[in-house]
Amino acid sequence: MTLLQSIILGIIQGLTEFLPVSSSGHLVLVPYLLGWDIPAEQAFVFDVLVQVATLAAVILYFWADLLTIAKAFLAGLVSKTPFKDPLSRQGWLLILASLPAGLIGLALKEMVEQAFASPSATAIFLLFTAGLLVLAEKLGQRSRSLDSLTWVDALWVGFAQALAIFPGLSRSGATITGAMTRNLRRPEAARFSFLMSIPIMLAAGLAAGLDLLDLPNFTALLPSFIPGFLAAAVVGYLSIRWLLGYLSKRPLYPFAIYCTLLGLFTLMMAIVK
Repeated sequence: MTLLQSIILGIIQGLTEFLPVSSSGHLVLVPYLLGWDIPAEQAFVFDVLVQVATLAAVILYFWADLLTIAKAFLAGLVSKTPFKDPLSRQGWLLILASLPAGLIGLALKEMVEQAFASPSATAIFLLFTAGLLVLAEKLGQRSRSLDSLTWVDALWVGFAQALAIFPGLSRSGATITGAMTRNLRRPEAARFSFLMSIPIMLAAGLAAGLDLLDLPNFTALLPSFIPGFLAAAVVGYLSIRWLLGYLSKRPLYPFAIYCTLLGLFTLMMAIVK
């Protein structure tokens, strides 16, 4: 992987991790469409590093919220009233919402790895993402706040997140859709989506990090990957900020149109090739 490829893919990861258009799908499709022949081993290392970069971005952006929730969570445990404080309850709901994706991801690990090798499958999943975003706008009444979230809502959004283990199925798109179909307002659906991304991204990063240690040339690859890491972190932070502002006033339809066009274009390219 060249330095330019690293930076471009880092920017794409930072943008698409939080915008509802699938970061994993873009990391599969962009090299495919541009004809970049990146060795699978290098692609794996890079994907892990930029995922850690966007994890750092979301933690940094929501640092104050996370600290407040953690304090309330611990206070609830100490006082033996874990669900009394709304913030403590929100912490428990975030944990609950993270479980389905983790369990299903482990069960379908081999199938997911095969999907990452198929641009056509990724394109089809992008079309599915577009459908989810339209569904969110059509069905969501956008009348509830995060304080009203229940354990049923959290599990519903958690199973929506489990869909996104496949490339092309946007994690943020699926979880925002899940929250909006439970009638959360758009910005608060996105906020919960971003917060619940932290446990699953952390777990995935740790698991993949262990695999990285087994690679003999891991340290040799780092110099070309560091610019991509930094680009993903900075752009990821900015994309969170932008999307929360956007969703306070505007719908998800433009993202659905984009996913549809990219998915159809990729399928056409696959047929031509």
